[in-house]
Amino acid sequence: MMAKRVIPCLDVHAGQVTRGKQFGRAEAGELRNVGDPVALALRYNEQGADEMVFFDITATAHARATMVDVIERAADQCFMPLTVGGGLRTVQDMFTMLRAGADKVSINSSALATPDLIRQGAEKFGSQCIVVSIDCKKTGPDQWEVFSHGGRKPTGLDAVAWARRAVSLGAGEIVLNSIDADGTKAGFDLVITRRVSEAVGVPVVASGGAGKLEHLAEVLLDGRADAVLAASIFHFGECTVGDVKRFLATKGIPVRL
Repeated sequence: MMAKRVIPCLDVHAGQVTRGKQFGRAEAGELRNVGDPVALALRYNEQGADEMVFFDITATAHARATMVDVIERAADQCFMPLTVGGGLRTVQDMFTMLRAGADKVSINSSALATPDLIRQGAEKFGSQCIVVSIDCKKTGPDQWEVFSHGGRKPTGLDAVAWARRAVSLGAGEIVLNSIDADGTKAGFDLVITRRVSEAVGVPVVASGGAGKLEHLAEVLLDGRADAVLAASIFHFGECTVGDVKRFLATKGIPVRL
């Protein structure tokens, strides 16, 4: 069995890592400042993180330059794969981040607006570089809808169907974010994670809801995720990446220690 990955996530706003709840907005004062992204990346690199994800939650032209600088500095000092997302709308945007040192690029709203962007990116850089991030919310019994624009705009798309289509277009990985669970620390949405994991033939990274070590084990076992992404539990010192991996190993979950 392939080792399961533990991936810290850094939401970057105006050059600083922030943390909110259920996709809180910077302009509404709903985000909490956590610290310098490169310093945090180095901390998690030393703790043995398998990968690092940076999300530019501002995604303006000015922030793009700031994000390029963050990725360049992180790539120069860290020895784990880096994924960057947020506001990447063209193949040129992807190239800018890959050239800065990212190993993968993550697209979300831009992929929904222009699904062919997934194919273009996969053909240019390889599927292994293209991650499609899906923000979904439970909107009815046995129904999960995809939302765009930072979880604020409903699309009418079924989450499982969109994941299948994204993979058919060339996505090499899916990051599945539960808007309902995001930042609540009440546990992952196991049902939709399992359904997406069983529906696609590429790795699925579970995101949204990590509050204790048991939650991470649950989504890897019951949710059948290939990797787990978390923010708050790492940023606020509740546990280290090493703590997570040692706990997962006690549950029989293969990890790189």
